Amino acid sequence: MADQLHRTGDEPLIGVSYVMPVLNEVTHVRAAVKSLLNQDYDGPFEVTLALGPSIDGTTELVEEMAAVDPRIRVVPNEIGSTPAGLNTAIRASVYPVVIRVDAHSVLPRDYARIAVETLQRTGADNVGGIMDARGEHPFQKAVARAYGTRVGLGGTPFHVGGAEGKADTVYLGCFRRESILTVGLFDESIKRGQDWELNRRLREAGGTVWFTPALKVLYRPRPSLSRLARQMLSTGLWRGELARRFPASNGLRYFVPPVMVVGTMLGLLLGIAGIVQAALGVTPWLLLGFVIPAVYLVFVIIATILVTRPDGFRSSLWFLIVLPCIHFCWGIGFVLGYLKLTSNITAHTGR
Repeated sequence: MADQLHRTGDEPLIGVSYVMPVLNEVTHVRAAVKSLLNQDYDGPFEVTLALGPSIDGTTELVEEMAAVDPRIRVVPNEIGSTPAGLNTAIRASVYPVVIRVDAHSVLPRDYARIAVETLQRTGADNVGGIMDARGEHPFQKAVARAYGTRVGLGGTPFHVGGAEGKADTVYLGCFRRESILTVGLFDESIKRGQDWELNRRLREAGGTVWFTPALKVLYRPRPSLSRLARQMLSTGLWRGELARRFPASNGLRYFVPPVMVVGTMLGLLLGIAGIVQAALGVTPWLLLGFVIPAVYLVFVIIATILVTRPDGFRSSLWFLIVLPCIHFCWGIGFVLGYLKLTSNITAHTGR
């Protein structure tokens, strides 16, 4: 699938189009855009922001940035969803390399240079790296720690790192425009997990998705427990939906959280039934059900002790809450999505 992006001699560097969907991101979007303008890549570039119907001042801020810097272009994203915004921005951009950017992300200065070099060196259709989650206060630090450890989000390379090589999916992505146009861009019916699904189609079409730990992108986690829970629930819903749609493309690790959630809840119910047995004078053998949630509780405590030492006491306390929040919201969402038990999954965007 790879087109010829290689250059020889004094040929100019390949042009890069940065595309970013933006919706209610007044707190983060300036830093994200600034990181693009400050890249050390010497080739031509453009920044295309797909602006959704924001209500927090994002519209005014983005328009102000575009007015003072001609390299920034704003296009309307009336639907407001991430995949619709990405597709709108890609169609409005012109260069042969497309770099996807999230408004919560800050790219290091060498990101585009390394990404393009890797794209050329490997012949891949998409190149990506690590989502380097960092928190600014104890709660965010706890979430970031959960993201970056195997006990949190499962230990995929783009969360915890790993060796360079072929991958199922990567964080964000540096794409060959021709490749993603060929497979049909992002599926706008998928509100979360659209990166994984696009990478699935790239691989099925004979393309290569390439992970490199040399690419590391700063990511700011959700700042509150309620927003984290909403994000994890919607992520789980869509992962369950995708697991049901594409059963051959899913590993067993996706089923660990829902099995844990079902097992823990079943254990609690059995334990409560055991209390009823004891009250009725019957041998309370169902109290053994409490062993399952007890084991999970011990797991959370041990994980907290082992992984949060560098983060401080307050962050460690938050981790005791954050880790179950991630597991249970994601796991419950997966079950609902996989069994089609949600009435309107498209309403769940995680925002």
